[in-house]
Amino acid sequence: MTPRQKRLGFIVAGVVLVAAAVGLVLYALKNNVSLYFTPTQVFDKEAPQGRNFRIGGLVEPGSVKRETDGLTVNFNITDNHKVMPVVYKGILPDLFKEGKGVVAQGKLDEANVFRADEVLAKHDENYMPPEAADALKKAEAAKANAMQPGSASAEYPVAK
Repeated sequence: MTPRQKRLGFIVAGVVLVAAAVGLVLYALKNNVSLYFTPTQVFDKEAPQGRNFRIGGLVEPGSVKRETDGLTVNFNITDNHKVMPVVYKGILPDLFKEGKGVVAQGKLDEANVFRADEVLAKHDENYMPPEAADALKKAEAAKANAMQPGSASAEYPVAK
């Protein structure tokens, strides 16, 4: 082998090793990435089926129901446009309340019920995750557009 061929062999081997390392890192991260979705996006089938993701919004007032085992809680998350039922088994954060912001991490089951593994509540009176605040604004805008006169999805007639 000539020196040129040896050098080329080392370069090819180096590229293959780097590609293998990058592939292994990406494969390991694939299962740990948790994307954020709103209830509207979940109903529009934008959320992955059978994989973990986060859903955020407001806890719908009057929706929190505790089961007799003391740990299982059923509640609804809303972005003021769509509502997503959530089931969580565990101890809820102290700041978890109806009408307040929440982010839940888990999977969507076959019955379109979100099975949460973790529930996070906002940490003070003024904080809301930027994604949740943006989603609520978009949902309000969509709701306002649906209520415009002449809209096919307007629920109530608008007086002029």
